[in-house]
Amino acid sequence: MEGVSNLLFSLLLLTASSISTTALPDKTGSSQINSNSVLVALLDSHYTELAELVEKALLLQTLEEAVGQHNITIFAPRNEALERNIDPEFKSFLLQPKNLKSLQTLLMFHILPKRLTSTHLSASSVVSHRSLSNDHLQFTAGKVNSAVITRPDDVTRPDGVIHGIERLLIPRSVQEDFNRRRNLRSISAVLPEGAPEVDPRTHRLKKKPAPVPAGAPPVLPIHDAMSPGPSLAPAPAPGPGGPRHHFNGEAQVKDFIHTLLHYGGYNEMADILVNLTSLATEMGRLVSEGYVLTVLAPNDEAMAKLTTDQLSEPGAPEQIMYYHIIPEYQTEESMYNSVRRFGKIRYDSLRFPHKVEAQEADGSVKFGHGDGSAYLFDPDIYTDGRISVQGIDGVLFPEEETPVEKKSVGSVVKTTAKPRRGKLMEVACRMFGSQFHTCQ
Repeated sequence: MEGVSNLLFSLLLLTASSISTTALPDKTGSSQINSNSVLVALLDSHYTELAELVEKALLLQTLEEAVGQHNITIFAPRNEALERNIDPEFKSFLLQPKNLKSLQTLLMFHILPKRLTSTHLSASSVVSHRSLSNDHLQFTAGKVNSAVITRPDDVTRPDGVIHGIERLLIPRSVQEDFNRRRNLRSISAVLPEGAPEVDPRTHRLKKKPAPVPAGAPPVLPIHDAMSPGPSLAPAPAPGPGGPRHHFNGEAQVKDFIHTLLHYGGYNEMADILVNLTSLATEMGRLVSEGYVLTVLAPNDEAMAKLTTDQLSEPGAPEQIMYYHIIPEYQTEESMYNSVRRFGKIRYDSLRFPHKVEAQEADGSVKFGHGDGSAYLFDPDIYTDGRISVQGIDGVLFPEEETPVEKKSVGSVVKTTAKPRRGKLMEVACRMFGSQFHTCQ
């Protein structure tokens, strides 16, 4: 009897120990931050501009993981340095969604993965420490990278310390990226040559192209430069930088599609451009040839309203997207100024000859007409001087194709868009007429 009781007592001890171990949280895998953390102090401090940038850069989780592993030291610029003493063009560059990595690198450049107090920063000799951005900061006599530490030990917490500094610290990689995008060096290092001149009477290339001033737009109309319809041949894949290496259109198209995905709310648009059609390839080829494009991108909520019938016809996704691409470079500011000045504007689209109508409405730009209209919803999602992407809250259709069903008493007549034939076929039909059965 005594042996049975001892056995039961042992089982109870094992059960209690297992429950206690499973109930306790795992401190090694947890990155939970308490209210006395230096990160909480930063968000509640007078360094409001820096705290706002940290939130916009989506760095809170990364910093929480860093604090969970070691102390950190933050060098926080004063608010005036981020409000008035910064180049407005550089600040706009940092806040663009496509430049998120540059913003993250800049902010991580202000944080060290160790604890440095004022006593460590007062040494007269030059000391170097690696920041969270993997760049080194130089310290000497109360300065960091020549910026004066105005408020040493301004905020101290068990897991870190915040020092106030007079200005923003800019790593060389971010400065170079800003200069490259500001001057458009990556896409305008070589001045473009003019496209071959076309005789408008015969639609043939002239034997000796006339000299075109450097930087002039291509002579060939964009609708003639587009690839033939799917019934004739698929769109050719562009080589890097185009045949004359003017612009790397393929890289620019990839860049704006990645920006769409990162911006959020435009996944359907990106999927159609890349997976359902070859429009991304064709757009890259056009940009490589020197053309500029403005994309009116419907958001996911608008794309979800498309019916199966609207997408099931052969070539329907391409035709819908062609109508949302304008062969001009327009920004939110330029379009709004135009509609404010001229009332209604009709932009050409790649779905020739249909035009996109725009007008001012409710302090914004309204595209289309009636129930098929859409407003400029997310301006300047992507702008690089060659491609501009403007988010809209609806899917646009040409005026005669606005989805309004008209049914007759006898039967329903179903019409499909005629595929656009290539320019070579049009010339052949004009020259030889009925000798080709496809021209009849």
